[in-house]
Amino acid sequence: MNEVEHNILAGFVDASALDLANLVLGVVGVWLMIRRTLWAFPVGLVAVTVQGVLFWRSHFPADALLQVFFFVTLAWGWWHWARGGRTAADAAGETKAELPVGRLTWRGWLVTLGLATGAMVAWATMVGPWMGAAMPWRDAFIAMFSVAAQVLQARKNVENWPLWLAVNGVAIVSYWSAALAFTAFLYAIYLGLAVAGWRAWRKALRVQDAERAGAAAEGLKA
Repeated sequence: MNEVEHNILAGFVDASALDLANLVLGVVGVWLMIRRTLWAFPVGLVAVTVQGVLFWRSHFPADALLQVFFFVTLAWGWWHWARGGRTAADAAGETKAELPVGRLTWRGWLVTLGLATGAMVAWATMVGPWMGAAMPWRDAFIAMFSVAAQVLQARKNVENWPLWLAVNGVAIVSYWSAALAFTAFLYAIYLGLAVAGWRAWRKALRVQDAERAGAAAEGLKA
């Protein structure tokens, strides 16, 4: 067994029950999100609660507070996914359409990236020094672009997945360079899930587009 494999195995062996629960809930939550099922939200709410407890116990108050934002965003996303596919015509509840996967416009992309970048700079220059962060810019990028990705996911925008890819990629490189093979391995799992999520949601978009084109063609025939 080489050193990397040993570090990964030691990470699992030394992990607390809460750490392992956090890992399992996180993986299951993302897998459910890939499948676009509402069950992703209650699992995600439990996952960020556990994550918040772990951060609080480790004396990372800013990171723990960030989980409160994720909790609120997930709760709103649950409502939005459950109700957003309904129209005024089916407000009585007879019909319940699934909220379709959406796309950002170029303006939406620019606004998202601009806000995330601005928040990253503020976090790195103010929150990072207050917390005594060793790598404030890395921490700020991961935190603020995770926030942006979470908001887009709650809105069911397909662009949440490339943002998660960027976040996980930066995390893998950072933790690997710091000789934290176990943490880098965990983010590699999330990276693979983000790739799968992006592919699955893009496929769903193509199906939606084909269905809309078919419905439009039928309408013209009528």
